[in-house]
Amino acid sequence: MKKIGSIFAILLLAVSAFAADDTATNTTPDQAEEAKYTATLQARSADIIKVLDLGDTNKAAKVQEIIIAQYRALNAWHNTNDARLKAVRSDKAATAEIRAPLKVLHDNYLAALAQYLTPAQIEQVKDKMTYGKVQFTYQGYCNQYPNLSDANKQEILRLLKEAREDAMDGGSSKEKTAVFTRYKGIINNYLSKQGLHPEKN
Repeated sequence: MKKIGSIFAILLLAVSAFAADDTATNTTPDQAEEAKYTATLQARSADIIKVLDLGDTNKAAKVQEIIIAQYRALNAWHNTNDARLKAVRSDKAATAEIRAPLKVLHDNYLAALAQYLTPAQIEQVKDKMTYGKVQFTYQGYCNQYPNLSDANKQEILRLLKEAREDAMDGGSSKEKTAVFTRYKGIINNYLSKQGLHPEKN
């Protein structure tokens, strides 16, 4: 229980820290906007909890708290850092330095979920946070390339799940979609090198 509390505390501290930075840059929403945002997070997280079908109300409440805390932390992080990232986007080293805390936030979030959820359930959370794009895109490739080998399929799925890890930390649906679009380019290049091309209707 102590470990669970400490991991969840890290998430809450992250929200507070980013929110403090956010206040310093005069981007804190007013009370009406905050109430609307809170309602949005409650609905979004409740949708994820519904899919998990935990059957334990106490566990469900804890998991929902963790998910909401993560969404808040991501929102605060992007409010604080998106402009900085845009300013240094051609500098890989600077970009990596700015994004380093985001990786920590990501890992702590998954560790917090792991205290309550199975690996399969965590996969469900990841899919819900990224609009089910892994399976949707994977099925699209299977339809476009009917001659894919098992190895081809495994590589496509691996790359799409890698995209999902990145997209989970996106600050908007547009940003999450952009991550998958970038990875689709990587997958297309891979398939082309394998001598595979989409089947024409």
